Amino acid sequence: MKIRKFLAALLAAASLASVAATAPALAAGYPSKAVRWVVPFPPGGAMDNIARTLGEELQKKLGQPFVVENRPGAGGNIGVDSVARAPADGYTMMIVANGMAVNQFLYTKLNHDPVKDFTPVSLLAVVPNVLVVNTGRLDVKTLGEVIERAKANPGKFTYASAGTGTSIHLAAELFASMAKVDMLHVPYKGSGPAVADLLGGQVDYMFDSVTSARPHILSGKLRPIAVTTAKRSSMLPDVPTVAEAGLPGYELAPWFAVFMPAGTPKEIVDTMQRELVAAMNLPAVKERFATIGAEPIGSSPEQLDAHLKAEIAKWGVVLKERGISPK
Repeated sequence: MKIRKFLAALLAAASLASVAATAPALAAGYPSKAVRWVVPFPPGGAMDNIARTLGEELQKKLGQPFVVENRPGAGGNIGVDSVARAPADGYTMMIVANGMAVNQFLYTKLNHDPVKDFTPVSLLAVVPNVLVVNTGRLDVKTLGEVIERAKANPGKFTYASAGTGTSIHLAAELFASMAKVDMLHVPYKGSGPAVADLLGGQVDYMFDSVTSARPHILSGKLRPIAVTTAKRSSMLPDVPTVAEAGLPGYELAPWFAVFMPAGTPKEIVDTMQRELVAAMNLPAVKERFATIGAEPIGSSPEQLDAHLKAEIAKWGVVLKERGISPK
């Protein structure tokens, strides 16, 4: 099943889940202290924005602080490892993205199992990525020109990412595979420093999140070429999709989801899932999500579990085909 069909089904499920969110079955006395919300990347990106937005609403509803803790590094693995080792008492949670499904194929010394060491809670949202270049680059204004230049100069051009295994990296790998071009990957510890070097001309391209790219697009510093999702982004309605711009069938939908340590009591997981879905249905949250290009989803823990396993299967094949081996 294609990702857009799967996510469409989850969007429908989210509307049903919003009804369930009114159910009174809160875990007795939970939470009774602050909840640590780990964001395994630096502040400023879509992941951080989503966590902080929902954390504020959860704090209002549940009466305890939701403390966002940014723990970047190793493609998100440092933060994820910390959650794997945390007590399964409901007071540690994390937001993750596509890297949750692919890092096992990219790192030889992964200190966690993405399926066995965590309890799925809910999918949160999809945020498109957008291929951008520095506006000082006058030789590339369309996807066709990007491909043409790359084919004429194999290995010469570089693309930045927020880290190995992030959706920004995967979007470029899928692009290179389908376009049959050779470009050099330059990973950073988060979107912020990657964009800084793109603005400074140290790297050529980036499939950045629309959240962090849009201010630079509006200021005229970055030129958008194409978005990675099957449909155009509401934030950048005049920018074509990669499929529209010359690579039919291309699609990458960066997703964000919440997990807790394995063994977290079901009643706590169910409480958190209901409250997250309820928060995403609030007008203020929808408005905030819209400003960062995020499309709310919401899901049951079971749907998130199935989604993660499907993503693991998909990207295992893609990365093998690309000849990307663990490091």
